Amino acid sequence: MEQKKNRGAQYAFALVLAAALFFAGAKFGETRRPAIEKAVELANKTEGIPAETDFAPFWKAWNVLNEKYVGNATTTSQEKVWGAIEGLAASLKDPYTVFMPPEEAAMFQSEINGSFEGVGMEIDSRDGVIVIVAPLKGTPAAAAGLQPGDKIIKIDDTVTAGLKTEQAVRLIRGKKGTAVRLTIIRNGKRAPFEVSVTRDIITIPTIDTEFKASPKKAGDTSTTTAQGNGLRENGVFVIKLYNFSSAAPQMFRDALRDFIVSRSTKLIIDLRGNPGGFLEVAVDLASFFLPVGETIVTEDHGGNGENRVYRSHGYDVFNKNLKMAILVNAGSASASEILAGALREHGIAKLVGVKTFGKGSVQELVNVTPDTALKVTIARWLTPNGVSISKNGLTPDVEVALTQEDIEKSRDPQMDKAIQLLNL
Repeated sequence: MEQKKNRGAQYAFALVLAAALFFAGAKFGETRRPAIEKAVELANKTEGIPAETDFAPFWKAWNVLNEKYVGNATTTSQEKVWGAIEGLAASLKDPYTVFMPPEEAAMFQSEINGSFEGVGMEIDSRDGVIVIVAPLKGTPAAAAGLQPGDKIIKIDDTVTAGLKTEQAVRLIRGKKGTAVRLTIIRNGKRAPFEVSVTRDIITIPTIDTEFKASPKKAGDTSTTTAQGNGLRENGVFVIKLYNFSSAAPQMFRDALRDFIVSRSTKLIIDLRGNPGGFLEVAVDLASFFLPVGETIVTEDHGGNGENRVYRSHGYDVFNKNLKMAILVNAGSASASEILAGALREHGIAKLVGVKTFGKGSVQELVNVTPDTALKVTIARWLTPNGVSISKNGLTPDVEVALTQEDIEKSRDPQMDKAIQLLNL
């Protein structure tokens, strides 16, 4: 009996000891848990993380940096978290999937709103190189002579190799009246050259129209007569579209009304240097030329969800007498490529110029916190015939280059060729 009591006491002591060790271990673990968990309050830190994911290297790196970094570190714990998310997005190796901390998110929002301080050009990162997609009309970038396809190798004294687009934008943007120095490599130029551009308030333009008179035949000395809004009979109506903003559909509708009033049947849509905009706008504009239900573009989710097909609303206001050409170049991107690809593949228009940029992906903007955002690629665009815009861009039906000499002498062989095609 006494032996049983001793054994019971041993069991009780063992239980008390185990409990003491458990709570001591828990307290020890509390003191040793990764500093990031103490520095920032993150809810449900492992939500949605696969069980096999090992975060130990991350926590170790966090603590090593905190304990051993010799520099004068001014980075806050929260900024380190932003940096970690930036690295997470960069690991996907997609230049359009990026995390935007507060400053970059605010800059992005100002651009969406259509007005900001900077030089006025669309840029992108291609294979680690910052490339000018298009300078915007009437901006300091256009006045300085910057061109689509120019490569920016330095911004002031910062070498751009490996910079993300958003990082380059941050360096180029600045207060009105200040200047930024850009070191440029341009096809046809033997050596890099420097351009100084003075920043200004940038208001993004949308649309212009003009009328190109038909070329006179040999021996014709008559003059064309103006009619309507100064439009000339038998000529070519040109709509220059600078972006696919929310204002574009109504302005495009008004331009088409002027085209109809002109009694011309020849239309050129100039998308050169148009970096794109809203998908819905591209669908709306294509709908003026296509019957209801025709495919304009397919949103391909790569097996991560059901593909979505965007179809014409069927405004279809023109008859078979319409002759159309679309001008494109390396600055024609995104929504420009959607509109051009759809109208070309449905036999509505011929494309004239040089290969487009190849920005055929869909980004969704997700707020991570109220003042930060994650822009993530969720799908890629396919033309009506299933061609991926992202891979190679669009190759024109008629390829016509615009040389540096053409630009310096104010010649436009691409426009000339389009006019020639429509007057055959």
